[in-house]
Amino acid sequence: MSSASERIPRAVSPDTKPRTIDFWVHDPEAPSFRHRLAALFPTLEARGFICRTEVFPRRRYATRVLERLARLREIDLLVIAKLKLLPFEARIVRRAARRIVYDFDDAIYLGKPERPGKAPDDSFFRRSKFAATCRAADLVVVGSPALAREAKRWARRVELVPTAVDVSRYSPDVPRTGNRLVWIGQPGNLPYLDLVRAPLQELSREMPDLRLRVVCNRFPQWPELRLERLFWSDATEAAALATSDVGLMPLSDDAWAAGKGAFKLLQYMAAGLPAVASPVGMNRTVVVPGATGFLASDPKAWLDSLRFLLRFPEKRRVMGEIARRRVESEYDLQVIAPKVADLYVSAIGERGGAGEIRRS
Repeated sequence: MSSASERIPRAVSPDTKPRTIDFWVHDPEAPSFRHRLAALFPTLEARGFICRTEVFPRRRYATRVLERLARLREIDLLVIAKLKLLPFEARIVRRAARRIVYDFDDAIYLGKPERPGKAPDDSFFRRSKFAATCRAADLVVVGSPALAREAKRWARRVELVPTAVDVSRYSPDVPRTGNRLVWIGQPGNLPYLDLVRAPLQELSREMPDLRLRVVCNRFPQWPELRLERLFWSDATEAAALATSDVGLMPLSDDAWAAGKGAFKLLQYMAAGLPAVASPVGMNRTVVVPGATGFLASDPKAWLDSLRFLLRFPEKRRVMGEIARRRVESEYDLQVIAPKVADLYVSAIGERGGAGEIRRS
């Protein structure tokens, strides 16, 4: 019927009654769930929560909710992770659950475009599911300002909380070659890297020893560039970034990309790297131009920014140090996780006012 895993909290005060949180998610191995929610479990357990992950079917409408009704009435909090309920399912869940949090870090109210720059699919069916799930929640937690604006149309209370990065996994003090650019991401996002192929090609003509490291499970075929193909793994991704020099995050300027949470930028910063990124969505918030990296809106800006960072190693080093300090103070897991735990406690205890947006 369902697949679930449960984590028991660490020892807490005998006077503290454990509270149970169920996380409904389509794929618990997806990077967004692992980084955004599963990484919070140790902090939540230390606060006395029992965290249970439930694999929620993509189809089997109605049945998938009805078979979970008894469980919903027992738990203290339901966290709906990135999925969307049909309107009648949302009403059933609202009646059965004590408190509900809806969490997402992508523009799930749209369909992903076929290619960067193409208009995303914007269907009534998808929008109606998204709106119904927002309305059912006591609290909506989102990963970027664009998502907050959209959620505000339907939700009682909205909190903007970036996806945290575990800074302790990244060592910025490692030898570097001075000529290695890096991009990390899922295979489905490789088309964004194509957006900067031309400036990278021009740069490689100026700097014949330039290398582009791609950390992924699929790779571009660019014979004009010296590519380093590194298969992604959780065990090696931090070292793959730390031994690079400059991070890349190109995006198209569209409604889908605007919802992205800039997580790869936070990974670069944790590794002590300056980054060049498109001025889209959360990228504008994360990058401090001239201090932690640059925002580049066209091929010339990409070329100039990368050329500067590669030609001036001391500037690059200082910007990387500033980037590391910024992610430590604002986006580290040790900073974000307690804030989310506080939000869950408040969601259990109260309901927010209509249309309210807060930043955490």
